Amino acid sequence: MSTTTTRAGGGASAGNRPGHPGKPGASEIVSWKAGIGLSLLAILGTILFAFLAGPKSAGFGIAETSNTGASTLAAWITLVLALVISAGLGYLWFVRRSGPGSGHAPVPRWIPACTVAAVIALCLAALGVAKVSRITLESGPVGWSCAVVLLALAGYSVFLTQAKKTTPRWVGGVFATVFLIGFLVWIVAHGNDAEPAISLAGLIAGSVTLAVPLVFGSLSGVLCERVGVVNIAIEGQLLLGAFSAAVVATVTHNVYAGLVAAAVAGALVSLVLAVVSIKYLVNQIIVGVVLNVLISGLTSFLFSTLLTADPDGLNKPGHLPPVDVPFLSDIPIIGPILFHQSLVGYLMYIAVIVVYLGLFHTKWGLRVRAVGEHPQAADTVGINVNRTRFWNVLMGGAIAGIGGSFFTLVSVDAFSKDMSGGRGYIALAALIFGRWNPIGAFLAALLFGFADNLQSVITIIGSPVPSQFMAMLPYALTVFAVAGLVGRSRPPAASGIPYVKG
Repeated sequence: MSTTTTRAGGGASAGNRPGHPGKPGASEIVSWKAGIGLSLLAILGTILFAFLAGPKSAGFGIAETSNTGASTLAAWITLVLALVISAGLGYLWFVRRSGPGSGHAPVPRWIPACTVAAVIALCLAALGVAKVSRITLESGPVGWSCAVVLLALAGYSVFLTQAKKTTPRWVGGVFATVFLIGFLVWIVAHGNDAEPAISLAGLIAGSVTLAVPLVFGSLSGVLCERVGVVNIAIEGQLLLGAFSAAVVATVTHNVYAGLVAAAVAGALVSLVLAVVSIKYLVNQIIVGVVLNVLISGLTSFLFSTLLTADPDGLNKPGHLPPVDVPFLSDIPIIGPILFHQSLVGYLMYIAVIVVYLGLFHTKWGLRVRAVGEHPQAADTVGINVNRTRFWNVLMGGAIAGIGGSFFTLVSVDAFSKDMSGGRGYIALAALIFGRWNPIGAFLAALLFGFADNLQSVITIIGSPVPSQFMAMLPYALTVFAVAGLVGRSRPPAASGIPYVKG
């Protein structure tokens, strides 16, 4: 269902150029998918948050650091910096949109994203300065307020589509934020206690922890699919990485050697995938599924025969302790969550940044994306398509292997059968939901980790909402993403297609 705009007189003008938010170009089809998707979610939110609102209030605890003096100082410094940065970015955003020549160049995506991040940091710093330890929200008023906002945003999206204009990205961002607030209040207000409450900082911290292997797995998928290779073997890479990390760290009595071994193990799985699918042109999906089954059987056999027989000599890898980053770990709320991590957690941040900058801001990334979108054209300009694919698949495997080390070096100090628990497949879902973008995949993995952690919270507070509901939510969102109801989700054009030169 769509409407088509045409403009008399030929080409698109600068103010009506293709791709500009809210201003489609000549003969561009404006899809109804965003309006329909937001409307369905708004109706669902209205039923749950407003008509089925709990009779109790919902409490959200905010963790405090043990070093009160350092936390207060960090809160004030963060408040001032966030205020200055958000004001500067807001002014830059306004100038870019309304200044001379603004109709010819869109606002860079990093400006609104960084502005929103600065405003969030400002709000959290303000809570830290005010020493707010708990926030209590009445479920009824909050639910109805969220419902009204959701319906208004959905109606605005439908109105824009009817007027042959695309829905701007900020509508989706605000909609998602309001929906999340309403959902959390609705969940907590149905708890068994007289005044049900959860620790918001604990919920977010647990979500980040659970998302670590998902982020590494989804980054592996990004590197592979951006170059045209479908990596279904992420599950096997995570599992063999966990096994290798446990064994090598135990034998060498060095957890860092185990971390390196995990990366090598993941790369070895990718080596098989690359050779079989790129050189011998075997179906990439079949190869990935076979590798997952093979590694699951192999690690289970070795665990039963070797690791179980001598656990002290082969399955006591040690532990990577969490490390606090000076000053940053004292920032209220987000400091203990983001900057009290193990080495694997910090490597996750570095990997996301490096992969993003490499793909979209380097010559190497341009070649990679060219190979994934149009390998024939890349070949004509001198790019070795299959070699580029080969090395990208190896790098993706090494990254996934590091993610696997999280299970045995951070989460649990021993290897067990199939301990990856299907998270490689969840990473694939995060990859799709994140639209094959490192930042998007990172945020999608956090969403999946949030949903996973919320299952435990629901059980603890005694909410009547089935925990299985949270387990299915990320996959339902992925279906919405693939269907285009929350925006277009399109893989690289040559993904999964082998390339034969000539």
